[in-house]
Amino acid sequence: MSEVDHGRRKFLWESAALAGIALAPGITLYDLAHGRRPEAAASGKVRWGLLVDMNRCQPACDACVRACDTENGLSGGKTVTDSQWIRKIDLTDPRGSVRSLPMMCQHCADPPCVDVCPTGASFKRADGIVLVDRHICIGCRYCMMACPYGARSFVFEPVANQKPEVPRGKGCVESCTLCVHRIDRDRIPACVEACAATGHAALLFGDLNDPQSEISKRIAAVATTQVRADLRLDTAVRYQGL
Repeated sequence: MSEVDHGRRKFLWESAALAGIALAPGITLYDLAHGRRPEAAASGKVRWGLLVDMNRCQPACDACVRACDTENGLSGGKTVTDSQWIRKIDLTDPRGSVRSLPMMCQHCADPPCVDVCPTGASFKRADGIVLVDRHICIGCRYCMMACPYGARSFVFEPVANQKPEVPRGKGCVESCTLCVHRIDRDRIPACVEACAATGHAALLFGDLNDPQSEISKRIAAVATTQVRADLRLDTAVRYQGL
């Protein structure tokens, strides 16, 4: 066998091996981009979710928004083209009472953004977290049009001072990741941590599939709502007091 043939076979074997890693259950290009090991792959036994208690969420408080910006290297929505993965919406009822609703990606069980993505850049992990792989996102923005929550942003300008664990890039779509890089290291999302630090405790994070988790017990005990429940997307973000 010639050196050329040997080199070609070695290249093909290594390429096939890499493809096998990328296509293994629970492993994605997004995981590889984050440097996560295959053994840290998401498990289908878990479904991560978030419960927002609007009775505790204060309209004047933006701790969750600021924490998200800091954690993910966002600029805080200072211009119309800036990404903002959490935004606060004030709702006023007929009696004039104001309640504050944090809105972010709802991490649907049946995400329409994934359905319309032509490249597979929008995808759902085994544990229910919906993400965008910027390495294969072509910036078509179909997912932005499909999302009923207006939760996705398009990056119009080059991104400087990126966080190593939160890859971003011009020409890509992005949204709340539930701080997946923290979850994979057994930490809670930055917004939840910041909300707890204020003493409001309006955000509760946990495993929706575990009936013994605090979030599951709360959802079983009190009335909660999914935004646009009529769409039957089975969102992982629930609201109490909406």
